[in-house]
Formats: sequence, C-alpha cells, structure tokens
Amino acid sequence: MRAKDIMNRPVVFVRNEELLEDIINILMKHQISGVPVVDENNQLVGVVSEKDLMTKEKGLNISSYIAFMTSILGIDGKKQLGESRAILQTTTAKEVMSTPAFAVHEEATIEEVVSLMMNRHINRIPVINEDNKLVGIIGRTDLLPLLLNR
Repeated sequence: MRAKDIMNRPVVFVRNEELLEDIINILMKHQISGVPVVDENNQLVGVVSEKDLMTKEKGLNISSYIAFMTSILGIDGKKQLGESRAILQTTTAKEVMSTPAFAVHEEATIEEVVSLMMNRHINRIPVINEDNKLVGIIGRTDLLPLLLNR
C-alpha cells in the first residue's frame, strides 16, 4: 500500500501570503489542526499548525494568544483586542510556517509514512508528486483503519 492509496484529497491549504486571521478561520471551519502552505506554483513550502500559531519563536507567543482570547471574552479592554487583531491581520503564513515541510511522495510506502510521522512527531504529512506539488495529506487518524486490517 502506498501514500496515494490513503491520502485525503482535495487538500485544504493556504498560500504564503495568507493572513493569520484567515488561517485560523480555515482551521476552525475544517476542524483541522494544521494546514500545508504552497507557493504561487502550488509547490509545498511549509506547514502552519496550531503549535506554530502559539510559539514564541514565531511571534504570536502564548501570552499574546491568551491576551487575544481574554480580549475576545471581554476580560481585557479594547486595547488588547486591537493589538491582537493587528497581529492577526498583518502576519502571514510565510512568517509563522514551519519549514522545511516534511512530506512524502505519493508512491511512498505506508511504512515510510509512519516512520517519518513518528520520528519527526508529525500529526499530518503532506503528500507531493514528482514536481513537489501538493496532491494529498495523511493524518494520524488516516492510519488507524490500517491497524484493524492487519
């Protein structure tokens, strides 16, 4: 069995210049925890995950995330809401995405997929073709049915 046999398509993805506000809305709408990032040629360039949105190294650290959430809930004033909104409306996928994006070729074996996911602690792995174009995605839950069919 190959990656192409279990990958999900079409893939929910974002472009380099997608704003954080839009990315968060996409994650919530599709109930996913991460999304591949592609360039203008639809080539995979990175991945934005919930973790990327909340890590200090990426600029939107936990304290600003908490400040944003408290401002939404009305705990803190308009000032924090404005600052948080500004971050979400000016920061792009390119600024927060994890790179390089770990991916597998559509012809990769399931063993290769599992190995990469486990060794790199990845929850989802983009699937690419020979032109490095995004063609699918595999999440950990996509592998669960395979355990039952052994």
